Amino acid sequence: MPHNLNIVLVEPEIPMNTGTIGRLCLATGATLHLIEPLGFEINDSQLKRAGLDYWKFVKVEIYPDLDSFFQKIPANASKVFFSTKGKRGFFEHSFQKNSYLFFGSETRGLPKGLIESNDDKTYRIPQYDDRVRSINIANAASVAIYEAIRQLGYKEEIC
Repeated sequence: MPHNLNIVLVEPEIPMNTGTIGRLCLATGATLHLIEPLGFEINDSQLKRAGLDYWKFVKVEIYPDLDSFFQKIPANASKVFFSTKGKRGFFEHSFQKNSYLFFGSETRGLPKGLIESNDDKTYRIPQYDDRVRSINIANAASVAIYEAIRQLGYKEEIC
């Protein structure tokens, strides 16, 4: 795949969301990185239901914690963090090939320390109604990865 994008889920809790994001990763050629603890078992039927029969083809890497993850990726890798606490809208970000797109757990979001230490790389997805705390993580991942693909140069590469 031309852009080698990565979606990182930090302590995901809901198997249906992770399954849906896994399906998204397969569709876009991205790798899915899961940071434990997970709120479900990888063999969870809901995870597989959301990912349908595609799950076995998804490129998935699992790490016991964030430190282990950061030790395995290139130190200079482009990292983009998504949070409702981001000070800038993500349309301001210029995506790079091989970027890692980070999303937090469904109920807690990204760890506070991670956001604070990456404040300049933390973005929010615009919402136009204050009654909505956040959009679904699978929707957020979809919006983000397709914006990255659009910026990097969309090519129709159907296998």
